[in-house]
Amino acid sequence: MSGEHVPELSPAEQSLVDLIDEAAVTALTTALVEAPSENPGGTEGAAVEILEKACRALGFAVDTYEVAAERPNLIATLPGGDGPGLMFLGHSDVVPAGPNWTADPYTVRTRDGRLYGRGTTDMKGGIASVVAAMSVLSRARDFGVGLSGPVRLVCTVDEEEHGIGVRDFVGRPADSEFLGCIVAEPTDMQIVRGCRGASYIEIEVTGRAAHSGRPADGRSAINAAAAIVDFIRADHEHLHETLDDLLGCGTWNVGTIQGGQGISVVAPTCSLGIDRRLMPFEDPHAVAGDLRKAIRDRAIDTDGITVDVRVTMEMPGFATAADHPLVTAAVGAVTDSGTATSVGGWSAACDGGFVSRDLGIPSIVLGPGNINTDAHQPDESVAIADLVTAAKAYTLAGLRLLA
Repeated sequence: MSGEHVPELSPAEQSLVDLIDEAAVTALTTALVEAPSENPGGTEGAAVEILEKACRALGFAVDTYEVAAERPNLIATLPGGDGPGLMFLGHSDVVPAGPNWTADPYTVRTRDGRLYGRGTTDMKGGIASVVAAMSVLSRARDFGVGLSGPVRLVCTVDEEEHGIGVRDFVGRPADSEFLGCIVAEPTDMQIVRGCRGASYIEIEVTGRAAHSGRPADGRSAINAAAAIVDFIRADHEHLHETLDDLLGCGTWNVGTIQGGQGISVVAPTCSLGIDRRLMPFEDPHAVAGDLRKAIRDRAIDTDGITVDVRVTMEMPGFATAADHPLVTAAVGAVTDSGTATSVGGWSAACDGGFVSRDLGIPSIVLGPGNINTDAHQPDESVAIADLVTAAKAYTLAGLRLLA
């Protein structure tokens, strides 16, 4: 077909990608999915044990340590030279299966070239593709290619909730330098060079109860909360007045509201649960501080009303330059694996923000499966061919960045 891309692989690259074992990628994905690791509702221990055994069998140096009871992080390393290495990042937890599955979500089914089960896309399939690529890269010297630095898989717990795994990981002393990190989340093999961050801000409003027949005797926490919601709505609109080409802008969403004692009582309490998406340069504690100031400036928390504003979850955003070698190598690797790709931003958040912010490692997100159409829903699935493509792309990226 005219205009179709012709892969440009060296003989060594071709020999190595030919070693990608579809059956092995499928088997590891299946084994990981069939070790349930729902979050909340369980632990990641069983899934991580399977991953650890697979990595040890391939000769990787493996370290696991518990972040919480039965919640172990895993670090698997393929040694290389003394130069900076390449990191792959994944998470072992999955969201709860939920209702409306057509079969057991933790018994993998194969149909029309796809694997069905909770976690096939987000993101146990991506982890299996990384392991397959590392297995092939361990053979690089057989084809005259030496790796200038290590290749490392970091698999963390609790990504779907509070991020205790990645927070623990980035807080530990570094033992190697890395030129880049590829987060194997499902992007449909499109290259995400920037993500917005996420934060949860919880607000507790306290007023004073009174009989509803004499509301002036009390102080309504619901009325105060409504004024806060009005400010948040206005600020959300204000943020959209200035859009970044890659990530757009930060956003507000009031997701929950609870309050009041009864219909005939002036509401003494009200609570708000708020999602604030963050641009890479934004600090959620500074955002919360600005919100507190706005509440004070508008006299919402005076005359018998108190307001407590707390950040209860944060996940930083990041942006990697379009011309960074990690990005350009990934573009070539995916394209030469036979898949069209693009470079852009992501409205979702991921653990890569911590690696970028706290460790200073440039990051991208690149993985098999589609986060919008396949992840976090009944009958989650991933195409086996996409798992193989991801393994090939990870292999080529590793070779081109570290050879």
